[in-house]
Amino acid sequence: MANYSIKDLENFTGIKAHTLRMWEKRYNVVEPKRTCTNIRYYDDDDLKKLLNISILNKNGFKISFLVSLDKQEIKEKVIGLTQTNQFGGSIIENLIIAMLDFNKEKIEKLFNTSVVNIGFENTILNIMYPFFEKIKILWQTGSINLAHEHFVSNLIRQKTLVAIDALEQSHSDNQGNFLLFLPENEYYELSLLFYYYILKKNGHKVIYLGENVSLDCLDDVSKKKMIDHFLISLTSTTPKAKIKKKIEGIAEKFPETIIFISGLQTASITYEIPPNIILLNNISEFKNRLSEIMVN
Repeated sequence: MANYSIKDLENFTGIKAHTLRMWEKRYNVVEPKRTCTNIRYYDDDDLKKLLNISILNKNGFKISFLVSLDKQEIKEKVIGLTQTNQFGGSIIENLIIAMLDFNKEKIEKLFNTSVVNIGFENTILNIMYPFFEKIKILWQTGSINLAHEHFVSNLIRQKTLVAIDALEQSHSDNQGNFLLFLPENEYYELSLLFYYYILKKNGHKVIYLGENVSLDCLDDVSKKKMIDHFLISLTSTTPKAKIKKKIEGIAEKFPETIIFISGLQTASITYEIPPNIILLNNISEFKNRLSEIMVN
């Protein structure tokens, strides 16, 4: 069983630490334990209770009412929310609870229900992207470990691959061919797979090479296939000089090819870039670019 500080609880639930302390004193909402050196800490049960209370509180339930409910009653009210139009507002907290328990079935149920309600694309953009942003903060603050992130990422990766396969391929000559890959020493492919989904949904042909791809591999593909655009993702923490060398190397080797670059590390690219490189800040920007490609 994990131990959490009050700052960890704030990061997980979004409830400010001073509010949590006030709820402790006024309502006895949770009772912190103490180490042998008298340091306060909270356990998994405390965290799950506060996550559920956070969901209900954000959806209009007063804390004075919530503390009168037992564990099962709180759980039933949260389940009730997930079955109404208020589902989107609570799903991230529910996903966090399922992630902490490594509960594959619950994550899949939450994901599938969201897809039914708002569609796959909106589920990724409006639910999973904010969820992974939350995971990043929790990991950076030491509230969770990499096992949690890998567990969820692999589940969503599988869902994305299924969604890609389910799309019918429709292609016209003016849409162009895309080559998608992660450069050498890049391994986080979840966002690149979503770009694959968007491209296929919009009728583009895609060759997907996956992670840790060398320039030599690109040579082999380009000799056999006409490639109009590259799309790569840079996520791993890398010195600016190495990122610069990497993207300039690709741009120089393929000067006639438009190269889209996405990922967290695009924010560090503040220097002048080759003319055939386009930096992407988000998926909406990419979809606008696709519209321009189709017009041209």
